[in-house]
Amino acid sequence: MHVTVEETGTLERQMKVKLPAENIAKKVEQRLKEVGKTAKIKGFRPGKVPPNVLRQHYGAQVRQEVLSELMGESYRDAVKQENLNPVAQPQIQPEVAGSDEYFEYTATFEVLPDVKLKGLEKIEVTVPNVQIKDADCDDMLTNLRRQKATWEEVQRKSAEGDRVVVDFEGKLKGESFQGGSGKEVPVVLGDGQMLPEFEKALYGVVAGAEKSIKFRFPKEYHSEELSGQKVDFDIVVHRVEEQELPPLDNSLAEIYGVEEGGLEKLTNDVKENMEREAEQRVRGDIRNQAMEGLLDANPVEVPKALIDQEAHAMQHEAMRQLGIEDHAQAPEIKNFTENAEKRVQLSLLIGKLVDENNIEVDSDRVRERVEQLCAGYENADEMVRSYLADPQVMAQLEPMVIEEQVVDWIIQNGKERTKRVGFKEYMNPQD
Repeated sequence: MHVTVEETGTLERQMKVKLPAENIAKKVEQRLKEVGKTAKIKGFRPGKVPPNVLRQHYGAQVRQEVLSELMGESYRDAVKQENLNPVAQPQIQPEVAGSDEYFEYTATFEVLPDVKLKGLEKIEVTVPNVQIKDADCDDMLTNLRRQKATWEEVQRKSAEGDRVVVDFEGKLKGESFQGGSGKEVPVVLGDGQMLPEFEKALYGVVAGAEKSIKFRFPKEYHSEELSGQKVDFDIVVHRVEEQELPPLDNSLAEIYGVEEGGLEKLTNDVKENMEREAEQRVRGDIRNQAMEGLLDANPVEVPKALIDQEAHAMQHEAMRQLGIEDHAQAPEIKNFTENAEKRVQLSLLIGKLVDENNIEVDSDRVRERVEQLCAGYENADEMVRSYLADPQVMAQLEPMVIEEQVVDWIIQNGKERTKRVGFKEYMNPQD
């Protein structure tokens, strides 16, 4: 076997392999003899078919089978011999006009990049130190009360926080338009559920009031028909309602299923939940910072074949989440390409960092993850044991834990700083 390799791109390789024609001919003859033992050809008994007749009936088929097997075997031997690392199945093209001495084919494939990590000590990660104050807990309790609030009709002018129940009819150039009318529609003032001009008209109204307003839809409005258009609305107010919150006492705890401990227990539960949410957000935040820092410090070109594989995996996951079974209805593959490339880059960089620093999966962390997954079940201990013994579950969890350990390594070996931040500011930055 004679092998030559040519670089046709940063990661693409063309490998030419020559196989001696004599060896191929011997294998073909040997295979024809095996076929002849059972071949059924009219006029001959099995095992008694002359070689020239066998060759006439089965020669082309047997030669193709032998060549296919030899190309597969020789390709595997050749990439091992040349110390290459293909990332996907090659495109193999046999030479049509070969010599009498050799059979030649060309295999085209991509290889993994040679990853060399650098700049890890310069990666900066800011770890948020989230401060949860009593006022934050009070706000969360108020939200819980609002979720169980009732509405009582009042005989006064509407104000911020009130619910105004209205009928409305809109017209564009004197004609009704789709979605432009409603009956008994509740509008909570200050919630921003309607366009600002519409909601503004409902401040200071009383039951029975009728109003006509005009305004222009914003140019960025989602409906092309209404984008930038001037419209007229006629509004009839049915009633003004005031929000009645349940009292902030033990009865609120009962509403939310807290049987023992009353309001104090509910408050503690609320704070613990806030701490869990903040911790989860922080983990995601520092993970993103570490991964972006790793990418920025180590830009790496990755094989198109791996990007395509990852993009298709992401597409199928999106189909599963959206409940789409018909592939013709799937989101376009181009929507996933950019993120797929980033995922492949990170996978290679993380793998290199793990290998170079001998990072092994932390079994205690794996168990902690499993316990978190099973915490809400009655038979949690039994499920933990079952998950830990399930190879499929471990195959999903262990890479996640390794990634967490890589993030920790980057923080410890890079530049870390801590920033104090309020709970509301951190969890709801848009507010």
